[in-house]
Amino acid sequence: MLAGQFALVTAAIFTGAAVYVNVVEQPARLRLDDRALLAQWKPAYQRGFAMQAPLALLGFILGIIAASTTNMDLRWLVGAFFIFANWPFTLLVILPTNKRLMEIKPLNVGQESRELIVKWGRLHAVRSLLGAAATALYLWASLS
Repeated sequence: MLAGQFALVTAAIFTGAAVYVNVVEQPARLRLDDRALLAQWKPAYQRGFAMQAPLALLGFILGIIAASTTNMDLRWLVGAFFIFANWPFTLLVILPTNKRLMEIKPLNVGQESRELIVKWGRLHAVRSLLGAAATALYLWASLS
């Protein structure tokens, strides 16, 4: 059951980071002027992606391993798919917004870039919810 414990820890770290972005980082960055807002978002996004993408993948793999070692306990399996759902959601839903933001030059910041970052924050909240769902399922399965 070690895989399950690692799956739980991985999902909890992912969720903590995602919630931090929505509850702390995003509101703080929205207080910046438009140029500073975009300048802060770009490297924060790149660093966040580099941290969260592997966590989602690892949480998925560990959840599948935990499911396979517990006669396919659906809690592990569904949790694995919730944490993995961050990948397609990010690639299909969030990535177009990310690309538009990355293409904006510092001299072209303004209302559009601010609105895109606000939209990005709402979309990112879905990642927080997916992580929280996976964490809750992994916790429930590990307590059994």
